[in-house]
Amino acid sequence: MLAADWVWPLHGAEAGAFTLEDEAAAPEIAVVTAVGQPVLLGYAAPVPNGRAMLVLGGGGYTALMAGREGVQVARWLNGLGYHAFVLIHRFPDAANGPAAPLDDAREAMTLIRASGFAAQGLGVVGLSSGGHLAACLVADYPAQWGEGEAQRPDVLPDVLIVGYAPISTNAKGRTIIADKPPLPPVEKQALYDSLQPDAQLRADPPPTFIVYAGNDPVVPVENARRLEAALTGAGGAVELHVFADAPHGFALDAQGLPVSIWPTLCEAWLRQVGFS
Repeated sequence: MLAADWVWPLHGAEAGAFTLEDEAAAPEIAVVTAVGQPVLLGYAAPVPNGRAMLVLGGGGYTALMAGREGVQVARWLNGLGYHAFVLIHRFPDAANGPAAPLDDAREAMTLIRASGFAAQGLGVVGLSSGGHLAACLVADYPAQWGEGEAQRPDVLPDVLIVGYAPISTNAKGRTIIADKPPLPPVEKQALYDSLQPDAQLRADPPPTFIVYAGNDPVVPVENARRLEAALTGAGGAVELHVFADAPHGFALDAQGLPVSIWPTLCEAWLRQVGFS
């Protein structure tokens, strides 16, 4: 699957199952349009540093940019010495309910920690809606989704990297666009309403790297400000980079633009916080 070195179905299933927009597309540009059974795809570092990263791509919770914001990111991380795992998670919809993406991400964290591939630490990289999902891992699990899920230290990342993510501006009562209508399907809106990481952040958050575009037409930069303020207020260490002019979804392929240096900045930050 998508040229992965390891394929791990989640939740005790025997196999993962998902649909690609184009079956003939290279793994680096793959787009997932439906997920029947979530699966974790692992990519091995040639020279491992004892640490691993969970990669959460975007797609607005209705698709998944498994290539540009998944496999490409994993390969970049492999070059830095990290084993990287791309999560193909379920979407919040009528079939799965609003909690499905977070439940899949938490299960992925548990599997990676148990694998032995993250003996020196496990981080999370999330872009766009995947960045929201990544930030949800350091927020309180909604009580209405299950009291028993609240305290699970194995799901907490040791470092967090978030790019151009809708942290809370999609949530009811916290939008910055007047009269913004609810996002379809209703389960997706319920996810954004129930989990606003900046407002529900757990104590002692991990070191966090945040990167956004100041003029993002899809995800307002206010999300970066809210997340930074919450993390700092909770005692966390935050590295925030806002590039004045960059497209939404810049990922790793914004050649020629200032934002293209963000992976280099992130690599230096990982060294600085002792996670390399």
